[in-house]
Amino acid sequence: MNASLKGKKVRFDDQYLHVELVDGRIISTPIRWYKELQNATFNQITNYTFICANTGIEWPDIDYHLNIESMLIATSQAKAA
Repeated sequence: MNASLKGKKVRFDDQYLHVELVDGRIISTPIRWYKELQNATFNQITNYTFICANTGIEWPDIDYHLNIESMLIATSQAKAA
């Protein structure tokens, strides 16, 4: 795990999940990659907490967890496909 991949803030728009890292970078991935988030209400997706020393995100209302590093791996796999 890359120690700099720690989340600071999460936000959404119509198409993307954006995670701001503590080092200032922003990772953005298509919201359609996360069916649970795509199907959730606005209140459910905005109710998140960072877990695992800020390396993961939990949405307790929908029982969904996301490892921040996996967002980069998914991006690499999507480009290869």
